[in-house]
Amino acid sequence: MNLPLLPPVKPMLAKAATKLPTGEGLFYEPKWDGFRCIVFRDGDEVELGSRNERPLTRYFPEVVAAVKAALPERCVVDGEIVIQNGDRLDFEALLQRIHPAESRVNLLAENTPGTFVAFDLLALGDESFLETPFGERQALLRRVVGSTQSVHVTSITQDAATAQRWFEEFEGAGLDGVVAKAADLPYGPDQRLMTKVKHVRTADCVVAGFRWHKSGPIVGSLLLGLYDGGRLQHIGVAASFPMTRRAELVEELAPYRENALDDHPWKDWANAQTNGNGEDRMPGAVSRWNAKKDLSWVPLRPELVVEIKYDQLEGRRLRHTGQFLRWRTDREPLSCTYDQLDIPVKYDLAEVLDG
Repeated sequence: MNLPLLPPVKPMLAKAATKLPTGEGLFYEPKWDGFRCIVFRDGDEVELGSRNERPLTRYFPEVVAAVKAALPERCVVDGEIVIQNGDRLDFEALLQRIHPAESRVNLLAENTPGTFVAFDLLALGDESFLETPFGERQALLRRVVGSTQSVHVTSITQDAATAQRWFEEFEGAGLDGVVAKAADLPYGPDQRLMTKVKHVRTADCVVAGFRWHKSGPIVGSLLLGLYDGGRLQHIGVAASFPMTRRAELVEELAPYRENALDDHPWKDWANAQTNGNGEDRMPGAVSRWNAKKDLSWVPLRPELVVEIKYDQLEGRRLRHTGQFLRWRTDREPLSCTYDQLDIPVKYDLAEVLDG
């Protein structure tokens, strides 16, 4: 490739905020829930760079073809690969695309094709725009990138009221929140220069097991469940504890380890794989991202209830790791059901993409 920026380039990141920032010179965009991707194109050569600098190129051949049709001949464009399922984004289908077999990749490319949503222009021709203010970069992006069925330029506004409406409505289409960028912002790879505002909710969940931390005999994460029709469904984990708290949890959980597997609702899952539709994420399933990662777990009698903070669901499980808030000794485990969770009002994704 002969470009002013060559792969790998780490994407610019965002710091979290609890409410939408306001002020002069701010731009707002929907926060797309997909795979971050920087596209490098030099004629027929295309590389799809990921956040962790591992190329996504082989997993999304249809996106490679799409950006050749819509992007300038020589450019570097930051954006997100998403998959549309009906009127909303489908992150689970996106995860399925990371597969080692070429035949499977090609089948999925046809059955669940990816869409590239562009939101920043890093280079065009022989010129790098890393130091160019964002306001100029986004205006040029809209002039040089043509929207197609598989390539879109993200919606953008400078009106805070519109951005707040997006934050409330677009979640129903599977989006993740809103991102704010200053008009004079340069592009800083691997720097948290943007601001992201995501949805925050709480839920009371059953603790039915835990995983050890990689650094030693301390708790790494708590395995969470919710009851659905009398069945305890594994919905994800709570983690991000201080190291001292991890050690304390070993003692707190010890009484619940005794005879835990005898009548445990997940006792047959220890070495199970995820089922075909991805709905039942089992605690012992192999990690899609790292087959060598130890996902073994220690069962606990499902008698403890914890209140967690979370952002959103993906299907019937947590999209991201939950955050431990407090024990709920006043709650009965059987009362922890899906009924307590907020369900966003549906919103047509096509309206977001066409915006």
